[in-house]
Amino acid sequence: MPGGDFPVPRGGFSLERAVSYTCIRLEQEGPLAILRFNRPKQYNAVDPRMSEELLEAVVEVNMNPAARALMVTGEGAAFSSGGDIKFFTSEAATTLALEKMVADLHGYISRLIRMPKPVVAAVNGPAAGAGFSLAMSCDMVVASAEAVFTMGYTKIGASPDGGSTFCLGRMLGVRRALELTFTNRVLTAQEALEWGLVNRVFPRETFAEDAKAFALELAHGPTLAFGRAKHLHYHSSNQQLETQLELEARGIVESMRTEDFREGTRAFVEKRKAAFQGA
Repeated sequence: MPGGDFPVPRGGFSLERAVSYTCIRLEQEGPLAILRFNRPKQYNAVDPRMSEELLEAVVEVNMNPAARALMVTGEGAAFSSGGDIKFFTSEAATTLALEKMVADLHGYISRLIRMPKPVVAAVNGPAAGAGFSLAMSCDMVVASAEAVFTMGYTKIGASPDGGSTFCLGRMLGVRRALELTFTNRVLTAQEALEWGLVNRVFPRETFAEDAKAFALELAHGPTLAFGRAKHLHYHSSNQQLETQLELEARGIVESMRTEDFREGTRAFVEKRKAAFQGA
């Protein structure tokens, strides 16, 4: 869950090491880090190398104070088609290799959810199986009108992974989560919006620009407050009311000590747009 699990070093660094990645791309545009699944010929299917790179990338983004928000998207026609079936049916798919792959993927998702920065999934095309899970593990989801969503796990005789059983039950309730799991129903972007799985649907023609603008708006926002809000929301289901109220009280007092709060209140009084710095 979001929190102070990963200290942010002072000074920061650029995302120059992105060139070492082969299955993903990691870029930065101003305060926005952009992680792209980069196996377009395989519809961004997840294999062991990609899982390992995702884990490394989320640690890198979390440690970079210049990256105030993260957008996750896919190269090519798909967001992600899920696990790489060719790998699963190969001799390389030993029990040890599968355990390592899932551990890396789950490490990525755990750190993504606990990272005190807003994370937006920009679902540019089909999100199936682990691809669906990867989208649902983000804080907010925007989708192209051409995107579709399906669990797909039981279609190949597998149970779900990637945190989908954690996220979907909380978002939809257990019955609808089981419906998606048992039937592998395919949701259109509009249906996913109506179900509450997607925050915005943008036209295919302008999706890349619209999604980036949406994520950049968050990156330019009061990101320290976003991080505290993320922590509070994700922890709320495990707390009693009085405990949650105490956590809220601590959070808002800490927020009031920040430069962002001082800037936000000044901007409100002066009737202008606040220029937040994440400080």
